[in-house]
Parts: sequence; C-alpha cells; structure tokens
Amino acid sequence: MALRMWASSTANALRLSSAFRSHLSPPFSFSRSLSTVLDGIKYADSHEWVKHEGSVATIGITDHAQDHLGEVVYVDLPEPGGTVTKKSGFGAVESVKATSDINSPISGEIIEVNQKLGETPGLVNKSPYEDGWMIKVKPSDPSELNSLMGPTEYKKFCEEEDAKH
Repeated sequence: MALRMWASSTANALRLSSAFRSHLSPPFSFSRSLSTVLDGIKYADSHEWVKHEGSVATIGITDHAQDHLGEVVYVDLPEPGGTVTKKSGFGAVESVKATSDINSPISGEIIEVNQKLGETPGLVNKSPYEDGWMIKVKPSDPSELNSLMGPTEYKKFCEEEDAKH
C-alpha cells in the first residue's frame, strides 16, 4: 500500500501542477508531519491502525494513508463472521487517485464491519480514527499487537518514508 500511496501523493502533497513540477531542480521532499497520529493506537508499516479495547480490536487506515490516497470514493470490506490474517488483505480503498489494498495488522474473527462506509466512503478522509474505521476483530493472538508501532515510532516511520520519496 505504501508504494502505491507515494506515487499518487507526491503531486498532491506539493500542490503543484505537472507543468510546474518539471522546473523543480533539485528534487525535494515534503515532510507530511501534519498527519494525525494518536496515542493508544498501534500502527502497521502498511499504514493501518489498530485500537485494542477489551476483547475487540478496531482497524482502519491511518490519517497519513488517507491523506496520500486523496478523496476516497469506494471502500470494499468483507462480511462479518469471516477471518483476517496478519499482513493479509481484507479489502480495498478506491480513491480518485488509486486503489489500494487494506491489510490486517492482526489475525482474528471479523465481528463487525462499518456499514456507513458503503454509503459514505469519505468518512475515511474526514475521520479516519473515529467514523472511518473499517472492521472490528476479535483477535486470535493478542500478542501480535506487540509487533506493531506506537505513535512515536509510526511518526518517525512516516517521516523517513516520505523523505525517501
């Protein structure tokens, strides 16, 4: 997801037309430090987030990811009752720029799907950590959360990733 997001985000991040971009020399990167990263949430390097509360983990894409994607126009999500596997795709997000797979940061049983995204996919842009959540999972191995990044690590990861592009 990260590579697809970068390709479609650079021009948007700089807010430059393609005619103007050809005159930039040398190339430079724009730090996306304005993206929101919340405490109490774990982050995957594929730009999904997990909020674990009790026996339920809520999953969505990060503010950084939605910003890179641009206006989300469609979200493809699984049905409740299915399962997800850590680092495997469970759906897709289509924006005006690109379509990106959504990978699960943890394994478990899908107990709820955000049905609002079917009618209002833009909730992913407006409120990625609240109204734009995607699925709720009963984790099969809660220790998988330990391998995810905290807010400080995720901020640094995003800054380093953006600096490479």
